[in-house]
Amino acid sequence: MQSYVLELEKLKQNSCFRSIKNIEEKFSKYILVEGKKLLNLSSNDYLNISTNSDLKAEFIEKYKNDNEFIFSSASARLLSGSSRCYKKLEEKIASLYNKESALLFNSGYQCNLGVVSSLISKGDAIFSDKLNHASIVAGLKLSLGDHFRYKHNDIDNLEKLLKEKRNLYKNALIISESVFSMDGDIADIKKLIELKKKYNCILMLDVAHGFLTLGEGLLGLNETQSALGSSTGQINIDDVHDIDIITLTLGKALGSAGALCVSNETIINYLINKASSFIFSTSLPSINVMWSNFLLNEKFDFLINQKEKLNELSKKVRNLYPTISSSHIIPIIIGDSEKTKLKAQELRNKGFFVLPINPPTVPKGTSRIRLSLTSDIEFEEIKGIFER
Repeated sequence: MQSYVLELEKLKQNSCFRSIKNIEEKFSKYILVEGKKLLNLSSNDYLNISTNSDLKAEFIEKYKNDNEFIFSSASARLLSGSSRCYKKLEEKIASLYNKESALLFNSGYQCNLGVVSSLISKGDAIFSDKLNHASIVAGLKLSLGDHFRYKHNDIDNLEKLLKEKRNLYKNALIISESVFSMDGDIADIKKLIELKKKYNCILMLDVAHGFLTLGEGLLGLNETQSALGSSTGQINIDDVHDIDIITLTLGKALGSAGALCVSNETIINYLINKASSFIFSTSLPSINVMWSNFLLNEKFDFLINQKEKLNELSKKVRNLYPTISSSHIIPIIIGDSEKTKLKAQELRNKGFFVLPINPPTVPKGTSRIRLSLTSDIEFEEIKGIFER
């Protein structure tokens, strides 16, 4: 027990100690913390869906008497924890990406963990971006194959590793995010597809932060030019065919719950039979699944409108404060953990709910404040963040 106490003290001394904030209420684009109303810039509710009272009222009124309007599945999907709405959601997401099939998991973490750990066996290899999400890293560690982490967004480094290692393994999986959660930068998907073909690999893309916020059709795949002037071109729906596995979450821009893996029928059936995080988890309550279906099937035009507002706001902010970001995630990199903590407090005193992000979430020496922009925020409301 003493070792735990010492480790916690060390975290506090390095300004890396985490604690749960006393959040009292969230409404629209605001958050109430310890009695103070703040503009919420620490949310993944990118389209301001989860706090939209009009949408909630319409959904409840329309579906409150439906037999699937229940608050617990009380079982895993492979037992009795399934019904029509689950299959409807999976078919909708598969059709959006023009894929054969999809599988619903309880969260993005469980989805990535289950996909990566179960698809790669002994004698296989994984090539993963250095800054991929912790859920992917956990999957690497659980898989029976070997894994290699290439320098972040460095296509040349990835190819170097593939040249050296690929022919030593039976199957190889390349994994990247589309929009990276800490820097807001975007992977060069066209180049990843080229390498996947050249070296006979499976390509997996996690579009958690891009889904509904980026690209035509809201797929989270199209790439945009950053404020720094770099551009990796655009991809279209035809390119999606060459991305073998896509994982996405519903708990961010959609304001719902759950995550999906989208792929061909063989891979989805394999996951149903092999992914422990799917097999042994009680499935999401059907009311959450119905909410996702309602938004994707009946409110898609609203989602498009919110996405366009978000993209316009993001562009204005990136023009004002150029960063590596090409998206709605804007990192203000300070470096030192204590200075980052003090800056976050200063901004909260000005009315902005922002939080310091420190190691190990980000590399040592890159502590930052991450601004998560959302659709209903006005540009004039956040200009003050960048005032000296």
